[in-house]
Amino acid sequence: MEIKSGDFVFLLSSDNKTFLIRAKEDKIFGTHLGNINLKDAIGKQYGEVIYSQLGKPFIILEPTLEDMMMKVRRLTQIIYPKDASLILLKTGISSGMRVIECGSGSGALTIALANAVAPNGKVYAYDRRGDFLENAKRNVKETGFSDYVEFKFREVEEGFDEEEVDIVVLDLPSPWEGVPYAAKSIRGGGRIASLSPTYNQVEKTAESLSKYGFVYIETIEVLVRKILVRTGKTRPAERMVSHTGYLTFGRKAHGLMNQYDDVIETKLQLLDTNEQG
Repeated sequence: MEIKSGDFVFLLSSDNKTFLIRAKEDKIFGTHLGNINLKDAIGKQYGEVIYSQLGKPFIILEPTLEDMMMKVRRLTQIIYPKDASLILLKTGISSGMRVIECGSGSGALTIALANAVAPNGKVYAYDRRGDFLENAKRNVKETGFSDYVEFKFREVEEGFDEEEVDIVVLDLPSPWEGVPYAAKSIRGGGRIASLSPTYNQVEKTAESLSKYGFVYIETIEVLVRKILVRTGKTRPAERMVSHTGYLTFGRKAHGLMNQYDDVIETKLQLLDTNEQG
């Protein structure tokens, strides 16, 4: 595939440092091994080599979804690819689905969700922090997924606009507070996923899920460790991406939510009344 102006390139240095950048005729990119004229990448194929002004080689690789997630501009901790991949598989997110993400943070998971629902689905990304939301918007736009994401500035207690969505993902300090509103928006048989760093959060979330009509509730932790492969002395790496959070999943059962509908409606009506007042 020939690289064109504006295409993303993932540059790999001789000492295994990586850089995600767009190839442009007028852009010079500074690295620890010298400046790179990015117009040198235009017209080349992925897998070829370009050189810095110091003569240091950089291999041009085609960026993956993981590369784009890990290189977002961060104002918050991101949901790592190891957790995002399990969220995608356990919830069954696919093209054409409608997904609510509450707590968009820096937008790393938003990118993964948008990639999964494209080209016919939609991600509704909520966050209560305006600065986080604007940063996530920039990151999503930079990676080319803006058409599949709608951002909303909102507290979780104000509820969600969407109904009959397929999936809700909660990345909140108190996810149990979002569960009743998620339950109201998810279609029967739809799924929910939540990420929390502590056992106490998981316990409260699981209790709330059960209360609001979710079944098949399970919590999982994903640990990833790289292996140093060297002839005659292969062993695990000293560092690893260990605990980032506990993932809790559930599925909405029909008929188990009705007894709580009036409670939620009353809360939302009170919020509307307060805003009008």
